[in-house]
Amino acid sequence: MQYITVKQASERWGISDRRVRILCEAGRIKGIVREVRSYLIPADTMKPIDGRTLGGKMIPE
Repeated sequence: MQYITVKQASERWGISDRRVRILCEAGRIKGIVREVRSYLIPADTMKPIDGRTLGGKMIPE
């Protein structure tokens, strides 16, 4: 299985690397592997859906 780093995932998904780490810690990204101080993310994993709402309306992707 091919893995990418947090930095590569943040560039691919257009979000900060800190946000990717938060998603990993929360278990929102499936199939991650925790190496000593970093995460390895499967290369074919899609960006998790943003669960936030704005005034009862969904934020568009």
